[in-house]
Amino acid sequence: MKTKPSVEKTLLKPGKAPRRVAFQGELGAFSQQAIKQLLGPSAVPVPCERFDKVFAALKNGAVDAAVVPLENTLAGSVHENFDLLLQHPFEITAETSVRVVHNLIVRPGVTAKSIRRVYSHPVALNQCLKFFERHPKMERMPFYDTAGSVKALMEHPNDGSANGPGKNDAAIASELAASIYGASILQRGIEDNRQNFTRFFLLEPAGSPARPVKGDHQSLWKTSLVFSTRNIPGALFRALGALALRDLNLIKIESRPLRGKSWEYLFFLDIVGHRDDLQIRNALSHLAEIADFLRVLGSYRAAALESLGPLKAAGPGSVTNRRTNKKQM
Repeated sequence: MKTKPSVEKTLLKPGKAPRRVAFQGELGAFSQQAIKQLLGPSAVPVPCERFDKVFAALKNGAVDAAVVPLENTLAGSVHENFDLLLQHPFEITAETSVRVVHNLIVRPGVTAKSIRRVYSHPVALNQCLKFFERHPKMERMPFYDTAGSVKALMEHPNDGSANGPGKNDAAIASELAASIYGASILQRGIEDNRQNFTRFFLLEPAGSPARPVKGDHQSLWKTSLVFSTRNIPGALFRALGALALRDLNLIKIESRPLRGKSWEYLFFLDIVGHRDDLQIRNALSHLAEIADFLRVLGSYRAAALESLGPLKAAGPGSVTNRRTNKKQM
């Protein structure tokens, strides 16, 4: 007889705010802005070279928490972090969305006429294509990090080659990066699309309580989970039916390859509500009977109420079913 997957419980207990928080990139990255939005100015950002090192720092206890991007409204999902979430038993305790504003940044005194090369992360460069169409003499130069391009421009300028920016080159990064490294913003908001937001998760050790959302105590709860099913006809339909039968709002679904099983997949879901809500408890129990694997990644306050539509806010133990005459299953 197959053992049913277990459904994890959240322990909502008071806890200290994290002090040291890991993120990927250099100081001045958009992830640092996310840390500030989530935890305030007292949190100490700890830069890491790669995402796997961010997760390793939290696993090894070198930091109290980690902040990682999961998706961007234009570039899509950060698949590496979905995979890393699965590999580590961390709790999602909060989320935030950062408005991505790209700025043309130079050394003090440099003018637009002298710029020949502009350095930044490839994603940032591709989000400023209209700017480069207006300035065809400026060459796009991929760099490992947005804030890192400003750091290199200010601290280690060279001949302006693929190795890094020269004294008369420019970078594209955040206002925070310009402030940290003493650079000047030559032009603000050069991104093509103003609806450019990146969603970040706050990760803490397993069992950590959800963090409050500052300024909005009535925001919705969201629950993130991941599951897999057998590769048979109708398996995914039946799995999602466990949610649909209870009128739960599925607001995101993402598939990722299931390692070790060719052409089979894991499914990452976000649903409106808390894992302790009656409907969601029942839905998870139902899903556990169908799924080969099930893990709840966390329940946390939604970053923006308006992004989830006109639903009533809910808390642990509450019911968010809008059809009041429907029996709770």
